[in-house]
Amino acid sequence: MGRFWRWLKALFNRGMDRLEDPEIMLDQARRDMQAAFSANREKAVQAITQRNRLQTMYDEQTAKSAQLEAQATMALKQGNRELARGIMREKQTVDGGLESLKASLTAATETVEQVKVAIKRQEEEIRRKTSEALALKAQWKQSQIQSAITKSLDGLNFDHEFDSSFGAARERIKESQAEAQARQEMFGTSIAGKTMQMEDQAMDAQAEAELQKLEERLGLAEKPVETTVEQPKVADDVDSQLAELEKRIEQSPG
Repeated sequence: MGRFWRWLKALFNRGMDRLEDPEIMLDQARRDMQAAFSANREKAVQAITQRNRLQTMYDEQTAKSAQLEAQATMALKQGNRELARGIMREKQTVDGGLESLKASLTAATETVEQVKVAIKRQEEEIRRKTSEALALKAQWKQSQIQSAITKSLDGLNFDHEFDSSFGAARERIKESQAEAQARQEMFGTSIAGKTMQMEDQAMDAQAEAELQKLEERLGLAEKPVETTVEQPKVADDVDSQLAELEKRIEQSPG
């Protein structure tokens, strides 16, 4: 029975050692980061989609307001002032909704911009952590090799006539360790340092150019609109707006 429990204990310890393997831990951390990044990107896409829907609604209501004003103008030209009054009332309602829609669109645009910045920072953090994981894996491999070399030489007992061979083996091991450390240093300074830095600069420049093009297409390159929302005026000044519209019609040529 005792042997059985010792066997179970050995299996458990072997499994724990496997779970605590640095390479497995680093790979799992990388997968977790990628999963979180993918989820955040999907949420960002949804936020941009909703902002675009607000933009479409705002454009449609703006076009409708202009259309109602044109219809009121045509009614006045035809001498139907009562119809023009009704159309202007409808325009007032549309304009009141436009103010609220404009405030929502401004807030949504600011939120989308903040999300874009957060996504870019997370992407840079993942790239940095990935580079760090590669360096850590290399150090882990190096420590395993050094440990294996040490174990292979443990307990060796050379006679005096083999002292020269033992000394040569020691020097060879030191030379191998020095070479491994030099390669690790070159890996850190050349690949993880200069190469990654140049790639980051190139990717940042390309990403910035694409972001500027996207902002120009979405009309986000201009200054942000004030978020203060004025309360829509009560629709009791229809007569004054109608009189002003009649003046513009009389002053317009033809």
